[in-house]
Amino acid sequence: MMKLGVSFIVLFLFPSLIRAETSTCTIDDLLRFSSLLKTMAAEVLDKAKIVCSDTNARGAYASCPGGTVPVSCACGMGCGSWDIQASSTCHCQCGNMDWTTARCCNLSPK
Repeated sequence: MMKLGVSFIVLFLFPSLIRAETSTCTIDDLLRFSSLLKTMAAEVLDKAKIVCSDTNARGAYASCPGGTVPVSCACGMGCGSWDIQASSTCHCQCGNMDWTTARCCNLSPK
């Protein structure tokens, strides 16, 4: 995946940084770029799998284990207000929360 990121920078960002003139994108340019991004995403997903698990905790916070990130949260007591803090912790925003669950995922090679 690192090669993909470096390739993206070299192919798309670096040339625009060294050019002095300003250019405008056309709709065709944007469509080609969108198609390229979809192709690149498909290649990454062909070589990787998404692995998810749930982490439960008492109270208003549930933290994901290292190497995973929360993609959604669930809260007890019918609370539907939550946020993700520090890219690793689900926080239920209602008072006196009894439990919180974090859905934790990571991308790993197949």
